[in-house]
Amino acid sequence: MKTLKFKTNINCGGCVSKVTPFLNKQEGVESWEVDTTNPDKILTIESDGATEEDVKATLQKVGFKAEAVD
Repeated sequence: MKTLKFKTNINCGGCVSKVTPFLNKQEGVESWEVDTTNPDKILTIESDGATEEDVKATLQKVGFKAEAVD
């Protein structure tokens, strides 16, 4: 299992509920969470096969941006 972290513009509960069905359906995503209290709105994904590109593409479909962070 690999942990992926992204700086996002998912900044509130409404945004989280908007991306929830898409990230839950994303193949290779075991679990995920967004720290909306962090100024960078860090999305942490436990990946079992999903790549950074997969996650970015999924979020773009819903209208959000994600930038990989270390």
